[in-house]
Amino acid sequence: MTRHEADDPRSWDPGHDETAGDEAGHDEAAHDEAAHHEAVDGPEEWEDHGPGRGLRIRTRLTMMYSLVFLAGGAVLLFVQYLAVNRILGDKSAAVTTAPYAVFPADTILQPVVPPGAEAVPASPAAPGVVPASPIPGADVDAGKTSTVALRRAAEDGFVSFKTLVLNALVGQSLLALAVLVLIAAALGWWMAGRSLVRLHTVTAAARRISERNLDDRLALHGPEDEIKELADTFDAMLGRLDRAFAANRRFAANASHELRTPLALQRASLEIPLAEGRVPDDLRPSIERSLRATARSERLVGSLLLLAKGQQGPERYTETDLASLAGEAVDMYRAEAAAAGVVITTDLGRAPTSGDPVLLEQVAANLVQNAVRHNKRDGQGRGRIQVTTGRAGEEAELRVVNSGPGVDPADVEELFEPFHRGTAARLAGTKAGTGLGLSIVRAVVDSHGGNVAAEARTEGGLAVTVRLPMA
Repeated sequence: MTRHEADDPRSWDPGHDETAGDEAGHDEAAHDEAAHHEAVDGPEEWEDHGPGRGLRIRTRLTMMYSLVFLAGGAVLLFVQYLAVNRILGDKSAAVTTAPYAVFPADTILQPVVPPGAEAVPASPAAPGVVPASPIPGADVDAGKTSTVALRRAAEDGFVSFKTLVLNALVGQSLLALAVLVLIAAALGWWMAGRSLVRLHTVTAAARRISERNLDDRLALHGPEDEIKELADTFDAMLGRLDRAFAANRRFAANASHELRTPLALQRASLEIPLAEGRVPDDLRPSIERSLRATARSERLVGSLLLLAKGQQGPERYTETDLASLAGEAVDMYRAEAAAAGVVITTDLGRAPTSGDPVLLEQVAANLVQNAVRHNKRDGQGRGRIQVTTGRAGEEAELRVVNSGPGVDPADVEELFEPFHRGTAARLAGTKAGTGLGLSIVRAVVDSHGGNVAAEARTEGGLAVTVRLPMA
């Protein structure tokens, strides 16, 4: 790491803004990490964060399979209950009346009692059993049992038996159904996962493919189902986008030639008469204003084309170091900064990244240029700029802090909008420029997979931090 200070041996520490920037960087890194985990692992199975949140498809499919199986099992149990109840009801008459069908209703059945044994009340006889003879001396009336009463007792016992059978059937069936529902849920979860594997492939490709690799295709294999149709539609959309971006790049190249050439000819036609002294004194102010307007148009056309190219992203990636790019930008605007009384302090640590070196160099140049031109002298008659590079975790960082005029924190985000110049008037030849500097920075950084953030300093000025993926 090297440290260099231009035009002034004293260093400048932007104070708490550095800490605030680090804290903002840590918060942003934490947010990016959380977004990464959500993209990889998916959201929580159930989150009550509004109508957009809820159960994932795999969980919903598993629940649907389980509910369908539970409903079918419940219907089957109900039908089985009715069938068993009907069968037992149909057989109840035969079971309760069969033992008494061969005897008259007033027959008295009495078992044969061995000699010396005590007689007991009569009981129904089995089919074919001959009624016993009355025992001498026994009270026949007291021991006589009517078959009607026996039949009623048998019917009551059968009803109790049927109730026990049906209750046991329901209890055991419910237990079996609960176990089978759990097994069905596990199988449903497995089946849903296998069904959604190809859908996860489509989702991962949608996250991976951007304008930098539109030539990639899913080329999903498998049965001709809805997921295959979705993948083929996605491939067709990528093909259309690839052709659109290619046409946009060709348009940028053609516009660069068609717009810059007439402006260059117009500027030459104005500069040559001025240089040769063939312009009358009364026309010289008008010619000079036209020349300044032409120069501004050239800068505007160049900025617009650079913005379009930055939005398209690099055609190829080359490893580069933000430290060297920032050093070249500082050297480029050193003279302008000295003329404006601005002191530039650099702390350039190694920050390797990959991308288009020309576009990344423009990012550093735009940030340094804005810091120089939108500056404000302090009580000592000097403006301050600090340019630092280094590593921030797994990212390469470029940070430019200046001591310019105060900026409302609510207006910081609008500074990245095209043609937004803050409070500067939109007049030709003003120091405000085209208003595309930070727009180009954001377009280039976004196309390289990085992020840029700005914060208003309480002492005045901005602190702009660019972070790009480490090479």
